[in-house]
Amino acid sequence: MTVRDAWLLATGTLTAVRVPPPSRVDRQVAGLAMVLAPLAVLPLALAAAAVVLVGGWIGLPPLATAYVVLVALALGTRAFHWDGLADTADGLTASYSPARSLEVMRTGPVGPAGVVAVVLVAGLQAAGLAAVVRHDHGWWVVGLLVCASRLSLALACVRGVPAARADGLGVTHVGSVPVAAAVASLLVCGVVVGLAGHGLGSVWTLLAGLVVVVGVVLGLLLRCVRRLGGITGDVLGAAVEVSFAVLVLAAASA
Repeated sequence: MTVRDAWLLATGTLTAVRVPPPSRVDRQVAGLAMVLAPLAVLPLALAAAAVVLVGGWIGLPPLATAYVVLVALALGTRAFHWDGLADTADGLTASYSPARSLEVMRTGPVGPAGVVAVVLVAGLQAAGLAAVVRHDHGWWVVGLLVCASRLSLALACVRGVPAARADGLGVTHVGSVPVAAAVASLLVCGVVVGLAGHGLGSVWTLLAGLVVVVGVVLGLLLRCVRRLGGITGDVLGAAVEVSFAVLVLAAASA
């Protein structure tokens, strides 16, 4: 039942796919859900791949195809991660007071920093995708990268990372992933990213991108722990979007 509950939790939280609620949600289930995240978002990966295929068939310009992919992913996640990115950017720039920053992240409207973060990261994703979709194997490479980008959730939720507050959607997940499980998830995603690199003809470039993802996520965690005292569910969303941007940019340079 633990695996089923974790799958339902991951799918219901990370996608707009309707699934039954899990029978229980505790830290064990939440941790496994974060490890299963790359598989749970397979419907999103298939949708993104389908958009690339259809865009190629109808002659849609690569940049337009890239933006339609982003629209599909936003709809498929209820823009959940984009909201997290905006709130994280606003929180980290709102005040030197952790309490004030957390309050901005919880209740404040999107501010200038949040808008800039969303625009820049979305632009980077679109630019990278526009190059990838031109490739013959671009459609399934994009799908693999959608899945691989969710590795950031297991990394961000590894044990030892504190929660910034005692309530909120992310509190059950933060610090719930055993180190061994996070490492195993990284190795599996390394294989996935390597396969994507093979499709583009440059395995090492994509693997280097994965290394950058790990560094970026760890840097984000360190910054949030120092500024906020820990991380929140918003930080998890930010990690996903930034990780996807890094991976597609690495793929674009392959």
